[in-house]
Amino acid sequence: MTDDTGAAQAEVEAGPPQDQSGLPDQACQVQRISDPLILVIFGATGDLTSRKLFPSLYSLFENGLMPERFCIVGTGRSEMDNQAFRERMRASLPESRDLSVWDQIAEQIFYHPVSPDSAESFRELSSFLQELDQRHQTDGNKLFYLAMPPSAYEPVSSYLGQAGLASEGQQGNGWVRLVVEKPFGRDLESARHLDGTLHEHFSEHQIFRIDHYLAKETVQNILMFRFANSIFEPVWDRRYIDHVQIWAAEDIGVGHRAGYYDHFGVLRDMFQNHMMQLLALCAMEPPSKFQADRVRDEKTKVYRSLRPFPVQELEEYLVLGQYTTGVVGGQKVPGYLDEPNVDPESLTPTFAAMKVFVDNWRWQGVPFYLVSGKRLAEKRTSITVHFKQVPYSMFRGILGEDIAANQLTLGIQPKEEVSLNFQTKVPGPGVCLRTVTMHFDYNRGYTGPFLDAYEKVLLDCMAGDQTLFWRQDGVELCWSFLTPILEECDCPERGERLHMYKAGTWGPQRAKHLLP
Repeated sequence: MTDDTGAAQAEVEAGPPQDQSGLPDQACQVQRISDPLILVIFGATGDLTSRKLFPSLYSLFENGLMPERFCIVGTGRSEMDNQAFRERMRASLPESRDLSVWDQIAEQIFYHPVSPDSAESFRELSSFLQELDQRHQTDGNKLFYLAMPPSAYEPVSSYLGQAGLASEGQQGNGWVRLVVEKPFGRDLESARHLDGTLHEHFSEHQIFRIDHYLAKETVQNILMFRFANSIFEPVWDRRYIDHVQIWAAEDIGVGHRAGYYDHFGVLRDMFQNHMMQLLALCAMEPPSKFQADRVRDEKTKVYRSLRPFPVQELEEYLVLGQYTTGVVGGQKVPGYLDEPNVDPESLTPTFAAMKVFVDNWRWQGVPFYLVSGKRLAEKRTSITVHFKQVPYSMFRGILGEDIAANQLTLGIQPKEEVSLNFQTKVPGPGVCLRTVTMHFDYNRGYTGPFLDAYEKVLLDCMAGDQTLFWRQDGVELCWSFLTPILEECDCPERGERLHMYKAGTWGPQRAKHLLP
């Protein structure tokens, strides 16, 4: 009697499965960086610092995530004092920004003029940093951020080494880290040359090759989505997936980057880094642990498995385009050749659609379509997994042969979301299907602090976490894959392969023949 009653009571208390969503945000709050440091920004008077770096640093300070003891040192060719630089940084913050903590962070901001082609200038910088270190007790820890043109990476890293600023645990240094922005060279040879120069004075664990795409919340969520949910990973292979489309569409033109972009183009600017990283996150095997090198090991395996690009059949696997005059957001915009600082006879592609294959057991025969371009219809970065159709339709006598296949879409920007399309019956007496969507808004229900991409990568740099950063072997493997394509396309005859498209559309008509 007692046992039966107890069992019945237990059954009642258990009840139906409970919704386990909405766990407390406090369980996963970002922690303050523990190590004190001096953050030195080379190119501090440039656009990247004012648009991205300093606003991000201010947000980190505002949210209590910066270490208790730190200094921010801006460097550049310009002569100015600390106060002038502080005012410059304050002006970089939006007018709507809360400035209640400005006076506190301003005390930690300094400026020191540095000529990037003078060894003596770097020795003077070393003395200046030693004085700051002693005064603010930053334990000799230094983070050097190269917010400069790629041509300056090699001389600056060399002069830092010659001035004794690269060696850890020596000459008053604690840990030392160097942050470089993409591009990491413009081809395989230049990438290897840059790496050799960086490694003359810095070890691999000190070098942080930044790719801010990887710090977007939804990009990081790809790994969690795949490997923390048992319902998706079992169907994540060639048996169930027909193809995958990865889009990184921009509605803007080249803007202030025209001088750089016209020498690089969409393949070097987007495919060697951002697109390859998104591909790796979709295709990689699960690492044994969520640790930097183990995650990057699995990405590297994907790059090694890329099928060599069939340059003899280029038109069947690659479409290049360049935007002309059109309308975006209701406004007439100029064509690429009419943009300031662009060669009026330029053959630089601003759009590319590429079909690639990963030759391994999981993905054999599954095409991945990588598409990126400027001045497209809208800004959108997304990954769409197209599943195969049902193998046999029991409804063919009623609905016909074709039933729309399921699609899983991971929205990265501007909307951070996950949606799954599937088929259900239309309500009513008839037998008809309709496609419905199960939708998840990434930000819904979250009340903690939101970190943008640069805030996240800056935190990781200060913490020494390289999970979201490129490793040199991955850089070289991606350049090795793209180099044959670049050699075939970077030639006088490539104009025949360049398809024009109106700004405000989804690219050249030719791309429709490539994409499913």
